[in-house]
Amino acid sequence: MNSSKTVFELLILSFQHHVKEKLKLVQDFLHVDAQDQLTSLEEKMKSSEISMEVYISKVKALLGKELPLENGVEQNGRANGFSNGSHDDETMGVQEEEEAVKSPTAAKGKGGRRSKSNSDTKSNSRVTRNSGKQPTIMSMFSRVSQKRKSEDLNGEAVNGVSDVKNEDDIEESREEKRLKVEPDENTSVTFLFCFSFQTPPPKCPDCRQYLDDSDLKFFQGDPDNALDEPEMLTDERLSLFDSNEDGFESYEELPQHKITNFSVYDKRGHLCPFDAGLIEKNVELYFSCVVKPIYDDNPCLDGGVPAKKLGPINAWWITGFDGGEKALIGFTTAFADYILMHPSEEYAPIFALMQEKIYMSKIVVEFLQKNPDATYEDLLNKIETTVPPAGLNFNCFTEDTLLRHAQFVVEQVESYDEAGDSDEQPIIVTPCMRDLIKLAGVTLGKRRAARRQAIRHPTKIEKDSKGPTKATTTTLVYQIFDTFFSDQIEQNDKDGGAKRQRCGVCEVCQSPDCGKCVACKDMIKFGGSGKSKQACKQRRCPNLAVKEAEDDETIEEEDVPVEKSKKVSHAKRKKQTQCKLSWIGEPIQTEGKKQYYKKVSVNDEVLEVGDCVSVSSEDPSIPLYLARIASLWEDNNGKMFHAHWFLRGIHTVLGESSDPLELVIVDECEDMLLNYVQGKVDVMYKAPSNNWFMEGGMDVEIKVIEDDGKSFFYQFWYDTEFARFETPPKTSPTDENMFKFCGSCVRTKEREEQEVPRVSEPLDQKDEDNKALYASAFFKGKQFKVGDGVYLLDLLDWFFVSDSVKPASPQKRSHRKEDVDEDLYPEYYRKSSDYIKGSNLDAPEPFRVARIKEIFCHRRSNNKPDNSEVKLRLYKFYRPENTHKGVKASYHTDINQLYWSDEEVTVSMTEVLGRCQVEYAEDLNESIQEYSSGGPDRFYFLEAYNAKSKSFEDPPNHARSAVHKGKGKGKGKGKGKVAAQETQDSNVDQQAPKVAKYRTLDVFSGCGGLSEGFHQAGISETLWAIEMWEPAAQAFRLNNPGTTVFTEDCNVLLKLVMSGEKTNSLGQKLPQKGDVEMLCGGPPCQGFSGMNRFNSRTYSKFKNSLVVSYLSYCDYYRPKFFLLENVRNFVSFKKSMVLKLTLRCLVRMGYQCTFGVLQAGQYGVAQTRRRAIILAAAPGEKLPHYPEPLHVFAPRACSLSVVVDERKYVSNVTRGNGGIYRTITVRDTMSDLPEIRNGAAALEISYNGEPQSWFQRQIRGTQYQPILKDHICKDMSALVEGRMRHIPLAPGSDWRDLPNLEVRLKDGTMTKKLRYTHSDKKNGRSSTGSLRGVCTCAEGKPCDPADRQFNTLIPWCLPHTGNRHNHWAGLYGRLEWDGFFSTTVTNPEPMGKQGRVLHPEQHRVVSVRECARSQGFPDTYRLFGNILDKHRQVKCEQPCSFHRLAARHVSLFVSFCSRLSGWKCRAASAPMDISA
Repeated sequence: MNSSKTVFELLILSFQHHVKEKLKLVQDFLHVDAQDQLTSLEEKMKSSEISMEVYISKVKALLGKELPLENGVEQNGRANGFSNGSHDDETMGVQEEEEAVKSPTAAKGKGGRRSKSNSDTKSNSRVTRNSGKQPTIMSMFSRVSQKRKSEDLNGEAVNGVSDVKNEDDIEESREEKRLKVEPDENTSVTFLFCFSFQTPPPKCPDCRQYLDDSDLKFFQGDPDNALDEPEMLTDERLSLFDSNEDGFESYEELPQHKITNFSVYDKRGHLCPFDAGLIEKNVELYFSCVVKPIYDDNPCLDGGVPAKKLGPINAWWITGFDGGEKALIGFTTAFADYILMHPSEEYAPIFALMQEKIYMSKIVVEFLQKNPDATYEDLLNKIETTVPPAGLNFNCFTEDTLLRHAQFVVEQVESYDEAGDSDEQPIIVTPCMRDLIKLAGVTLGKRRAARRQAIRHPTKIEKDSKGPTKATTTTLVYQIFDTFFSDQIEQNDKDGGAKRQRCGVCEVCQSPDCGKCVACKDMIKFGGSGKSKQACKQRRCPNLAVKEAEDDETIEEEDVPVEKSKKVSHAKRKKQTQCKLSWIGEPIQTEGKKQYYKKVSVNDEVLEVGDCVSVSSEDPSIPLYLARIASLWEDNNGKMFHAHWFLRGIHTVLGESSDPLELVIVDECEDMLLNYVQGKVDVMYKAPSNNWFMEGGMDVEIKVIEDDGKSFFYQFWYDTEFARFETPPKTSPTDENMFKFCGSCVRTKEREEQEVPRVSEPLDQKDEDNKALYASAFFKGKQFKVGDGVYLLDLLDWFFVSDSVKPASPQKRSHRKEDVDEDLYPEYYRKSSDYIKGSNLDAPEPFRVARIKEIFCHRRSNNKPDNSEVKLRLYKFYRPENTHKGVKASYHTDINQLYWSDEEVTVSMTEVLGRCQVEYAEDLNESIQEYSSGGPDRFYFLEAYNAKSKSFEDPPNHARSAVHKGKGKGKGKGKGKVAAQETQDSNVDQQAPKVAKYRTLDVFSGCGGLSEGFHQAGISETLWAIEMWEPAAQAFRLNNPGTTVFTEDCNVLLKLVMSGEKTNSLGQKLPQKGDVEMLCGGPPCQGFSGMNRFNSRTYSKFKNSLVVSYLSYCDYYRPKFFLLENVRNFVSFKKSMVLKLTLRCLVRMGYQCTFGVLQAGQYGVAQTRRRAIILAAAPGEKLPHYPEPLHVFAPRACSLSVVVDERKYVSNVTRGNGGIYRTITVRDTMSDLPEIRNGAAALEISYNGEPQSWFQRQIRGTQYQPILKDHICKDMSALVEGRMRHIPLAPGSDWRDLPNLEVRLKDGTMTKKLRYTHSDKKNGRSSTGSLRGVCTCAEGKPCDPADRQFNTLIPWCLPHTGNRHNHWAGLYGRLEWDGFFSTTVTNPEPMGKQGRVLHPEQHRVVSVRECARSQGFPDTYRLFGNILDKHRQVKCEQPCSFHRLAARHVSLFVSFCSRLSGWKCRAASAPMDISA
């Protein structure tokens, strides 16, 4: 007995040892609560509170609850194949019918992972981590019964209550069973021995796959060029539908993309199914893939963006079938939605099972829906005779297939039944389903239990902590921008940082003091004592104000006029005060009745000329006006003073972002009574320090003055019309007017005088008694002499030829709507407007050019000349398009070629717009090319034109210039021999003023187009460039071999320099303080561009903060000149707050600065692209002006004014939409390029012809290039190519002109006709009575995924959503030969952001070279990378010079260069007297 007892004790000890070993194996895989319970049980057993048997039974119960069992139903399921993609006990739930028919992004928020509850009134047709809901197939079928109410909220609520009740019963039953697991003594011992010696094979704690399973596969790794998710999402290759000039809508949901070559794996690298309940258990699953745009149906890797470790997956969902075949499955991460296309080779077997069971469920539900009385055998027959759709990785269905997926199939049937009305017969009770349940051992209710368990025990899901690099900033920039980019900007050392000053964007306030509350009335500036020193009661926190500004997401609409500004009255309504006034001293000067004084006493306070005073306003909410006393006098009106006004920063474009103590000088002044004076104030001029250039990036804030309510400072003179901050002009008084001098009066008088023509140099006259002749005249600051050329507006009666021929754009469409066969062209009715996007039909004529024959004034009756009206007698010039030859003549001739005419006209000099030079080419002492390169206002002629005889003749002798008369080098046509580039450049240098080349740093340089423009202009030498994207950086190196190109994050480089480093990690020398003289760049503009769908996403906000980084470069290096380019929306983004803060930073640094919006099409390219340009000049330099437009352009695209705080601002240009040249067209740009086909890939081909237009001669370059590079285009799929072939060649054609036909594609497949199956509430029926709706949403109902159609010539998605998106005008649109390109984007896609990307005549999208030319890149400019890399360089990421026009205008302009962004375009500007 004792021995047996000893043996038993030994067994018990052995067993305890095994238990401990076993628990060690599973301990780490248990939840924290379970681990705590095990510890508690062990302590109770040691303290003899419970017996060993009770301990073992409780451990068994706990482990059975926490870990999957290895017997029973689950073991059964695995035998039938559930381990390969079918659901186990943690299978997810499904959705109701109304959830499944909605868009995948319809009901989700913008955060990361989400949890749902049963009480949600709106749900999402996806399986989320916390919801536990399983995707449903029921949403993919049309119900036979019309009684199903997918949106019936009452029914949904009733069903929800019922579900909860049933689930409670199930849960209570399970709890009851758990309480009965404690066995008696015998059963415990029996279990002990079984349990103690069985060791289950190890499982992965994440994916729950057996680690010794030969089928377990590991992810093979990502390619080197794979991108992280945030970086990938901003890649411009992912072209998206979004806003354009016709009002595409902005989307607030997560972006959607397609993925191909995908693999799903856990954090240990195990390939695993995503439908096995892991996501619902909050297991982190990731996927690697190639990401493609949502509209790209081609699963190949071309055109995609390789991405790595996307996720973790928050949800997976099924949206329906693509026309009834393959299921559309998708993932949701914290950043985007992804629709799955083709898996990788290694993941294909796993994904095949997923596709197999989804398609199996579809077969079953559809079959039982129509055949409710079918038997199990009938169902098998249906399954085995169904051929799987092409593209799925299985060949046939068998009974084994059905049984393998029986659990999933039954759960989908349950979901389908739940969506039905209560009076409908559920499919689950049909005979064949009962048999299937029995045969496969399906457990009903598993879906509900899994869903309920997930909701009852939610696990908090953390977002991926990996984020983008934050902006590196200087202290000054940080203090101004920190409230706006608080989440993006790297925190500076707060302990050692300077205390923030009170200003419009600090912790104190942003809005002005109200002036009405008790605190304001006591303030000194409102006339109070200032004793209380209390802040305004109504003053808002700036953080709050800026956050409110963040709600502003304006959309750029290139063809829509800007918002009208409200008229703002600038009259100062002042309030008189009771005060004691007395002069001090005797009058210093007397003029008539005015006696001037030097000093005056106001309420016992002495004021003298030059002092600054405050003036009260009638409105107490308006702060005191501030002015400088220019003079003091007394006359009949009383004691007076002349006030030269200051302007508070809040009243400039800076608004509330301005420093409340900073003022600006303006040219506004007036005479006032002295009793308006409130009191004396101190206004000091803050001059830049002698060491200003080296003070950048200082950590200690320089305090200007104390805020005592009476002290202010100023740095700049401010132009209220153009928003220009400039160094105050130096206008000094003379000794005679020392005490009555006003600089504002002097400058105002000078401007007024310039607007009035003034004659000079009278000529001797004999016969002309009725008029006085002069040799010259002055107007608008310029001198005009006899023989000079002048510009005038387009006058209707200017030419003898009645009309100049317009481009061949049709006034109306090629056929009327009533003539269209609507059955063949069912979408043509959507063309409600005759306006054709990209047309130059409405473009104005360029300025008329004439030569001054006489300058004269009529004599009065007393024989004295009437100088109040100056007249000009002019010789007219004809442009080629004004002759009888029309536009074709202008296409082949030089853009600055004219024809002499002896026709004369007399005009008032006030009609003259500007001065130009027109020379007879035979008299030039240089070649025509050299002469033309001297500037934009140079024209020549070779012949005279006789309008009456419509003939061309030799010009008369008097047409030859007296200056250049004599035989010169200019003989021959303008398109004739071209001088060598060296000769041309040397001559340009002689013509233009010598400009020192500035040492330039190009940040966000792209492939170097901006630098190229500056190089051609001869004003800069780019020594350093920063570009993170390797292909663009390589292209920059190819074209600028002498430049140091940093392929690094600009924030990292700035941090290195600020920390004192001399080189980077690669040994490249970093520019130091004092090295950089010019800073140019265009920070990425995804968040500012209305075309970008990500403009409210976290990563785009980070990219916006690169503006902050760029300004910090400016603050640190303090260059002489600074240029920032961005999309037009930059100036209105966040209620113009980003613009204000940018200007505020520059003003705070001490820079003169201004901003403007320019249209690239007005500077010599066939493209509409409005861009915001900010210019800044250091103290001592001259702030450049923006260049006047050179080319006329479509008026719809030339709305360039900007409204900020209800005030309209314009750039300094005076010509408006006028121009000296005609517009550049698509024909000018690319008609000489040889024909290619879809997918052309030859990197070098022959031109096969001479250039046809002036633009083509310029773009090819002066050195003859027989080889054409990069005339390659994307290879579109067979379906897309088929659509392109059916787009008509007529101007304005797009997808709405497609016929509804079945056609055979090049790959041998046939398209389908688009079926119109629903009424359209908005558009009604066609003229033939046909339906116009392709989805139930056209009837006002929720979308039904079953309505989706694919492989149709007319893309189903376009009529589906056309009513909400301006009919998707322009998608699949052709360019017009005589029109212009839309704003180019990264990737030419017929259904992309700018769908008008089809060649005017060829059935393909535009090529890389054609896009480069539309941007002004010379044909000789080298690009790098594959075709999509090159598209990105010329379209979005990189700058482009506006061809050789930049170099030709070097004498007057720093070239205006456009950099394409989407996004990043650039511009250089200016009739820029940088040399001055």
